[in-house]
Amino acid sequence: IVALFLCADSFLQQEMALKMSMCQFSVPLVLPHSNNSQSTLMVWALRDIVKEWRPHEMSSSKGFVEDNIVQTELPFFSFVRLKNCTLSKSQCLNHILSLGQYNTNNMFLHRDMKGGDHERKISNGLVEVCWYLPCGRENLDTFPKPIAVANLRGDIGRSITQFSFLFQVSTATFVFLDKVEENEHKILTSLQDVRSKLYLVVNKAENAREDMMTVKNTVKELDLPKSSVKIKDPHVNMVRFSEKLCVTIKKSMTNEKMTIKIENMLDKKVAEEIAKGIGVRPIPEYKNKTLPLQGVNWKKLSQLEMEECRLKNCSELRLEEYKSELQRQKQEIIKKLGKQKLTKAMNSFIEQSSEQDKVKRDFFLKWMKLKLNAHLQPAMKLSLLRHKLTDECNKKEKDVKEIAELDQALLESSLGIKHYMREMGLIYEFSSQSRHTDDKISRLPGLAAEMLLDGYPLELLDGDASNIPQRWVTDVLMELHNKVGEKSRLLVLTVLGVQSTGKSTLLNTMFGVQFPVSSGRCTRGAYMLFLRVGDDMQSELNYDFIVLIDTEGLRSPCLAQLEDSCEHDNQLATFVIGLSDVTIINVAMENSTEMKDFLQIATHAFLRMKEIGKKPVCHFVHQNVGGVSAHAKNMTERKHLLDQLNEMTKIAAEMEKQPSIKLFTDVLDYDLEKNNWNIPGLWHGTPPMAPVNTGYSEAVAEFKRNLLETVKRDKSDHVSQIPEFLEWIRSLWRAVKFENFIFSFRNTLVAHAYDNLCKEFNQWEWEFRKEVSRWKTETEMEILNAENESELHHLNEMVKSKKSEVSDKIKEQQKIMDQKLQEYFKRKDRQVNLIMKYKTDFIIRIEGLTNEIQHSANNDLDCARECKKSSKEAEDLQRKHREVIEEQVMKLLRDCKKRTLSDEELEEEFEKVWAAVTVNISGLKEQDISARVLDQLRRHFVNLNVNEELQKIGDLKEFGKDPFKAKTDHIKKTKTQIMNFFFNQYIKRDLQSLADSVIASCKRFVEDTAKTDRDYHDSFTKDLLDKVDESLKQNCKKCKPKFVTDLKLHVCGFASREFLHMHRKYLKQYLTDFIDLYKERDHCQRKGTDYVRFCIKPAVEEYISRSLGVNIVEEILTSCHSPEYSSRSFFQYNIQKELLQKDDFESFVKYITRYKIFVKDWIFQHVLKKMSEGQTLCKLKIKSLQVIVDKITKALKQSTKHSDGTLLPDNQESIPELINNMRKYLNKDISISVEDEKTILFQIQSTCHQFTGSLFKSLDDLKKELKEEFSNSGDISETLKKLPTKPQDELFKQVFGCGQQCPFCKVPCEAGVKEHKKHHAAVHRPQGLGGYMNIETEELVERLCTTNVHSETKFRNADTEWKHHPFQDYATYYPEWHIPPDRTIQASDYWKYVFSCFELLYNKSVAVAVLKHPHSNKVKTVHLKGRR
Repeated sequence: IVALFLCADSFLQQEMALKMSMCQFSVPLVLPHSNNSQSTLMVWALRDIVKEWRPHEMSSSKGFVEDNIVQTELPFFSFVRLKNCTLSKSQCLNHILSLGQYNTNNMFLHRDMKGGDHERKISNGLVEVCWYLPCGRENLDTFPKPIAVANLRGDIGRSITQFSFLFQVSTATFVFLDKVEENEHKILTSLQDVRSKLYLVVNKAENAREDMMTVKNTVKELDLPKSSVKIKDPHVNMVRFSEKLCVTIKKSMTNEKMTIKIENMLDKKVAEEIAKGIGVRPIPEYKNKTLPLQGVNWKKLSQLEMEECRLKNCSELRLEEYKSELQRQKQEIIKKLGKQKLTKAMNSFIEQSSEQDKVKRDFFLKWMKLKLNAHLQPAMKLSLLRHKLTDECNKKEKDVKEIAELDQALLESSLGIKHYMREMGLIYEFSSQSRHTDDKISRLPGLAAEMLLDGYPLELLDGDASNIPQRWVTDVLMELHNKVGEKSRLLVLTVLGVQSTGKSTLLNTMFGVQFPVSSGRCTRGAYMLFLRVGDDMQSELNYDFIVLIDTEGLRSPCLAQLEDSCEHDNQLATFVIGLSDVTIINVAMENSTEMKDFLQIATHAFLRMKEIGKKPVCHFVHQNVGGVSAHAKNMTERKHLLDQLNEMTKIAAEMEKQPSIKLFTDVLDYDLEKNNWNIPGLWHGTPPMAPVNTGYSEAVAEFKRNLLETVKRDKSDHVSQIPEFLEWIRSLWRAVKFENFIFSFRNTLVAHAYDNLCKEFNQWEWEFRKEVSRWKTETEMEILNAENESELHHLNEMVKSKKSEVSDKIKEQQKIMDQKLQEYFKRKDRQVNLIMKYKTDFIIRIEGLTNEIQHSANNDLDCARECKKSSKEAEDLQRKHREVIEEQVMKLLRDCKKRTLSDEELEEEFEKVWAAVTVNISGLKEQDISARVLDQLRRHFVNLNVNEELQKIGDLKEFGKDPFKAKTDHIKKTKTQIMNFFFNQYIKRDLQSLADSVIASCKRFVEDTAKTDRDYHDSFTKDLLDKVDESLKQNCKKCKPKFVTDLKLHVCGFASREFLHMHRKYLKQYLTDFIDLYKERDHCQRKGTDYVRFCIKPAVEEYISRSLGVNIVEEILTSCHSPEYSSRSFFQYNIQKELLQKDDFESFVKYITRYKIFVKDWIFQHVLKKMSEGQTLCKLKIKSLQVIVDKITKALKQSTKHSDGTLLPDNQESIPELINNMRKYLNKDISISVEDEKTILFQIQSTCHQFTGSLFKSLDDLKKELKEEFSNSGDISETLKKLPTKPQDELFKQVFGCGQQCPFCKVPCEAGVKEHKKHHAAVHRPQGLGGYMNIETEELVERLCTTNVHSETKFRNADTEWKHHPFQDYATYYPEWHIPPDRTIQASDYWKYVFSCFELLYNKSVAVAVLKHPHSNKVKTVHLKGRR
């Protein structure tokens, strides 16, 4: 050690001392010279050693002290020996300093160690020093405060000068001895003040009375107290004796006056002139005066440059005006910074740094660093601020403002060489704006390039301002490029990781560099350091320099609460990964899940690099993972890490529209074995007394060797040099500035996880609906096929029983859905932990879905009962009057046989006969549907004061013929509106738009209902009125009750006409049946064919119609179109994509203003298109046809036998039993009218077996006939509208969500469930798309709702009765909406494009006649919906 220090220069001595101290080895304090008797006090070599400790008085507050050890006043204890001592003082010291540690640290070399017994040649007189530092835990700490311990090598008799020096500066000196000889006696008795400072440590040997007498005599002569003599008995081991010495040392520590700074052991001059002003004023104030360029203006300029790219805060001004304003502000700041004069301190710094003598410059910079630290540490301000910041972040209720202020104070209170170097760069950056640049300033890039070559780091990204002085960085690196003869092939290596995971320590250990290391965020931004590759390695590596980039820690727990923290981390990670050829991901902890947030950022950045053609190498370093089995045991963890990376890659690829990328290995060359490294912990024991773990250094060295071997093996033909590297810096930084990092990756993952759940949930919901729908269809058939002879109360009992049955069925399905939801949230592969808070919403949705299906099923069963009652009444009448009717028909048949009649003439004759026959049969008369609808309307208004108005209505059918018009007396009057006629016009337009939307929706409902083959029922009118109420629920504030009454009268008017047509069509089917009967009796005598054509065929067609709706939905949801309906977000994406492709303004307006109608139309057209492709509808019909024909065929075969299995007799009397058997077997599938059967089989002459054979043949003919009809059927639209289960409605339920739109911008609510607490949308649209206009400029508003809610802006509209109301308090009028106040959210590029393309047209489509209000200067926007 002495030889190494004698041969090393001053800076290498510092480096060796620092590393030895880290390893808890003693370091030279006094170094003997080999050629003379002089010694050197090694204060300079120790100046770099900075230690952290926690005195016991700070234990409760968790504070700590961080200081340069040579500048700290400490108790100083010296240990020396006489030449005859047999007790090893070094070994004793090791025990004293290691008490409380797991192992004894060999801080001092002793005779029992390997190499410790060699003969000394040059080390006698060496004084080594070591420090004991407490950790703040009384059970572990030997001493409550730090102490310094010095050890003199060799006999004091041969090192009198060193011994005298140590005794003079020490708090106490311990002399180890066996006996005292004459020469030693003289040395000891010559000392002054021995009673308080001298301790004798006597190693008592057996049978050594004479030796002990010499000791006693010396003690007596020195007048030492008994406590100053410590005798080691041969029976006491070293550990117990060391504990006794510790007690003595503790007692000596009570004398606070007996402390000393090591640097005070010699005289020295005061620090350089530059640091003179630091102690006079606070550091923030000093920095503002001395380093003015990196102050507020530089940070403001950085913010303006970022804003110029992102345009987050564009508010009142138009876009181009806003950009011009940003440019103006930028130029003002640049001009101001360019005029800044060089401060005295910076002038001195530049002059000293420009020193041609490299050694002098190095000494200057080292002294600068030391003096700056000296001014920072005594006040402990940085550690106190860090402590406060940590405390604030650990609170449950975090004060974000306080955290931001503490973080800023921490930044402003730090001061180091990097700040002077940054100032130097900014001086050049802004001086270059001037034509008259000083020669001294123009030489600065050359100076910085020289310093880079000497191993000093260069700040690449200013972490305080989040900016790059690009001119400065470019010119410095180009100077470097020129200095090395344009041979600058670069291997760029970056280490990234969470804060305080040992990133800088890893680089320092790997490459022997000196990036600053400390707990907390010691690095801000990014620094790069150039390591020149040796000549012998350049050809092997194919590089001239290895560029190390050290970055600040990501995901700082203290800064996570700050709104720009995540954005800052995203920027940094993307930037440095983009620059790197090798990226080391530093994972501190065996469980990598805690790194997930950071890995998401890194994965996204890697994918972006893949997109632009860069594929860096990535290594994962798992820190604090020791043990020989760690690699094998952690294979599961590594596989789990790869699974996570694959998942993140897939999600990132979807976001970046790169569907071909599925795995992490598609982005990077990654191997589970070769790209994962386990590194044991840095410290061996409990800091601060723990030494460095040698296993750490070994593992890091192995990692480095492997890394370099990989570089050698994978040499690339094209290697970037500095010019290409600079181009990467420029393009990447520009991309980062323009990128929108508003949604952190975690939010994206939440959205993705939520979307996945919605997809699965929609599938479960469809299974639920489908299962109940099929059961309901069968049950309706059972009700319709009930015996006509049964009483009405039996029918009611049957329906009641079926309702109970369906309730059980629904509960069973609900239980299945609940179970699926619970199982989904137990899965580990779907990021369910991120969406746990939405679990309650989906549970509520299942309950809501259950209630909805239950209500729908009960209604359908009631309708089936009413339908059965109607058909029963009609068939009862038909049966009662059958003889009269058939007699008239037979008479007409005989009359008509005498002449040939056309279909029209035949129908006219039958109309006359029918009218005459049924004149006294009330059940077959036409009902007054209009009166029944009006009666339902009166019942609906029973609690409102409108009965008088309804009494005046004559014929309801006359209503609704003309277009509905909103009137002035429909508007709810306010004082504001009375004063301003124009505002009434706007509200009228609003109401007109609302009425048009309601009427369109109701017409669709009525038309769909009327197209079915059922008779009118009063429940249809009730459902219609409920539909109107639902549509008006959100808009009732601005209108009078008269508006609602008039609108419902209008709707009921056109509904009564449609329902009347429906009723007439239903009655006419009896006439058609008898006309068919006449024609068949006249032309066809084959009863089997008659039965199949007139009884089976209608039932088969009805079966196909009932099953077709469900089958169409199933086809679409399982086909290639299924993703379009898998979730609401995918559905929206497809609609918006199609809108963009159509490029039709009217379609956009309809989508925005009449969202529900547009979505229904879009789905209907999509279903229409799908069913038209490849005769899909025809195939589905044929599929259902095959199913029901097979069932009928099977039922017919079963019907030819008695219940005991014997065949029915082959006679005419067996035919009714055959038919009854068939009806029983097909009870749940089809409904066949008994009276129709009797009509068709009237006067049958066939036998049972003949009739059965005829039925089989007729069934086969029917199958062929229907297949032919299906193939030739053209009007798919009409078919879809007539289906009982409409596929467009079922798909609408799947994807529509709750359907509510933002009251300002009209964006639909994004909740995946109908039942949810608040409506919300992740990204709102420009409010102009919702009809909002600036009343002063008459231009549509570009701002988003989230921005306005964050601002002081106000709005007014009909809901506020045109009074000004702050956006921040929007919930007063719209409590059901949650709009987060966030100025950072931007409109999507999609809606920006739409807004810019259609702004002019949209402007013309909204009302622009605005009267300026007297207080318009307070009102920024006004809601002006309605189109001209």
